[in-house]
Amino acid sequence: MDSKNNKKEIWLIASGDLRLAANQLCWTAQESMEMKLADAVERQGWRIRRAHAYDTTKKHGFIDSQRMGIDVFKNIPPNAPVIAAESVWQYTHHVLAGLTTHRGPILTVANWSGQWPGLVGMLNLNGSLTKAGVAYSTLWSVDFNDDLFNNGLKEWLEKGCVKHDVSHVKPLDLVKIPTEDDDTGRLFARRLREAKAIMGVFDEGCMGMYNAIVPDELLHAMGIFKERLSQSALYARMRLVTDADADAVLAWLLERGMTFKWGDNEETELTRRQTLEQCKMYIAAVRIAAEFGCDTIGIQYQQGLKDLTVASDLVEGLLNNRERPPVYSENGEELFAGQAIPHFNEVDECAGIDALVTYHLWNELGMDGENTLHDIRWGEHYKDDGIDDFVWVFLISGAVPVAHFDGGYAAASSWRQSPMYFRLGGGTLRGVSRPGPIVWSRIYIKEGRLHADLGVGRAVSLPEAETRRRWQSTSPEWPIMHAVLDGVGRDQLMARHQANHIHVVYADSASLAHRACRIKAAALDELGIEVHFCGGVNVAGE
Repeated sequence: MDSKNNKKEIWLIASGDLRLAANQLCWTAQESMEMKLADAVERQGWRIRRAHAYDTTKKHGFIDSQRMGIDVFKNIPPNAPVIAAESVWQYTHHVLAGLTTHRGPILTVANWSGQWPGLVGMLNLNGSLTKAGVAYSTLWSVDFNDDLFNNGLKEWLEKGCVKHDVSHVKPLDLVKIPTEDDDTGRLFARRLREAKAIMGVFDEGCMGMYNAIVPDELLHAMGIFKERLSQSALYARMRLVTDADADAVLAWLLERGMTFKWGDNEETELTRRQTLEQCKMYIAAVRIAAEFGCDTIGIQYQQGLKDLTVASDLVEGLLNNRERPPVYSENGEELFAGQAIPHFNEVDECAGIDALVTYHLWNELGMDGENTLHDIRWGEHYKDDGIDDFVWVFLISGAVPVAHFDGGYAAASSWRQSPMYFRLGGGTLRGVSRPGPIVWSRIYIKEGRLHADLGVGRAVSLPEAETRRRWQSTSPEWPIMHAVLDGVGRDQLMARHQANHIHVVYADSASLAHRACRIKAAALDELGIEVHFCGGVNVAGE
């Protein structure tokens, strides 16, 4: 037996998408990443053993179903070290069952690239493992040659875990915020809990995102109650919307200067017909929300609607904006006039809590409450034009309100969603988020309790060429925010963050961002959420 075969083995798994086209198109990137990872492991005196083979029929080597994942783990020794290697968006439930019962050390790894959402996929897996109470470590790398990765891999191989720098985190319990801010937040939370709110959920559990499902009893303690709605009902309601009503929504958008990148090929281009179908979905969603008295709603789309109708992303962005096309009931009554209907993309119920609380709290504080989640897609350090910071690329498939764009609807466009993910098309709500102070947050579940990480930062303006480069390196059809998080480094966020999503809302000034962050922390704490300040939040208000 040669020396290579005498090396210790690490079993490698790669969770992928459910959609065949996505797995096939992204396989080359995954294969390249695994080769670099294997070389890094070899340098440490170990070797990779893939737990599942490349499928010559499907033309990819991903775990693409929950059943496959369960079967794969039957052949992995229960105490063996396992690496979950991700360079693509993946469905966590494909591997969650096996990881929950695995007794050996677990390491999640992603390549630092924006090409495909591998970092996003790994963060979702991390948050889901945290919610499930599964011990794991996590690492990331551009080329698997850097000190952070190599030292972390060495530590994991020797100790079974990796410890990261999370000194930027301060529990609310250990700091004292100004009494006025504390009282303002707690009074708001008590009113919210007493009034009670309804969270409309159009089919729970999008794309295996276990971390995004909040148990009812945790919501009930806050005065929030789910209305379980069906995407089949949404589709049926769309079919009752008249062409004239859809035309009116589109005309409203066109009058305000929004542009649509229309073509004629239904399979690869956005068409006017697809946009009008999205307008019908928008109307149907508002009508259902009104009928059930919902205060916030979330549409899954994947997987329930993808084989029936166009993408929901344009709809979501419209719902999240106070200024939006008016929608009338079948009896002619305008619904939710002058108000946003906070929408949580991909039925991420943790984001749904955040969207509801933030929208109403900001309005009470006299600021615009339009907010959204984003994917933490990627980022790089940028030095020029008065900026010398790590600038994140925050992207989401279309749920951003146009209030986040400098110029509103006139600065917004709609491009076709990728045929790889969205076979039947539909457009995004695309634009560049304007510069300004932001409050960021993420609510998540750990040890059976809701937690929240909060921080402040700013959206920055980058030159058009740099924005275009970052878009082309990721998803140019999606809305983008160039974000700097105060006092939180790249590796600190990656080590700490418990989700693929991050929530953002603008503040009227930097000082108001800090104050609003403190007030929001008090409100969430009053609702029973364990709060942690992250980075450079001025907790004392001095």
